[in-house]
Amino acid sequence: MCRLCDARDAVAPETTSRRRFLQFAGGIAAGLALAPPAFAKETKPPPKPQNEISPDAALKRLMKGNKRYVEGVSRRHDFTHEREALAGGQNPYASILSCADSRIAPEYAFDSGRGDLFVCRVAGNFANDDTVASLEYGVAVLNSPLILVLGHESCGAVDATIKSLKDNTTLPGHLPSLVAALAPAVKATMDKPGDKLANAIRQNVVDVVAKLKSATPILSAAVADGKIKIVGGVYRLGDGKVKLID
Repeated sequence: MCRLCDARDAVAPETTSRRRFLQFAGGIAAGLALAPPAFAKETKPPPKPQNEISPDAALKRLMKGNKRYVEGVSRRHDFTHEREALAGGQNPYASILSCADSRIAPEYAFDSGRGDLFVCRVAGNFANDDTVASLEYGVAVLNSPLILVLGHESCGAVDATIKSLKDNTTLPGHLPSLVAALAPAVKATMDKPGDKLANAIRQNVVDVVAKLKSATPILSAAVADGKIKIVGGVYRLGDGKVKLID
């Protein structure tokens, strides 16, 4: 995540912004209902009013964008006016936890403009403390109604994990941290029939969705209240289609 200040008034000091975020998190931790007043931060209109939609509507909009992308009829986005509207804040209609693979570009895959998607990317699209915190920020501060965990075919991080566990080898540098994060999904599908890589990629998405849904105090409370929806999907490299996982 970059430049959290985009979510706040341009003139607000950093300490005030940090205090504001902690107040939101603390309120949820205390068991307060996730009613709109609990998240009311500003009285001015949101920069993109069309992004103020329900979780179901957000998912529908996301998938319609993917359909346009697959069919090669993506819209022309007016980045000039979007920059003007977003200079003082942001209200993305969806948050995406995606792999860092250069072939996967959520903004393109869902035919979205600036300020529409709050994207976190890491090789293997797993959820560690930092990504969970980022997604919490997207929900508690930016009021994003949807989180999509986006895996993809032929994921190199998952493939490397499979090989590392199979050969009992240790990868160089900081790569073992990726293996540790992805190992549960690989081990859970190791003896299942079918393509081992595809099975592990799908299982990893399922596991991350479950982890986010149960992440206390912010995400789990938002899910229970119906404020957000958390879903998973796998991106197909051949045609760009995102297949949601039931």
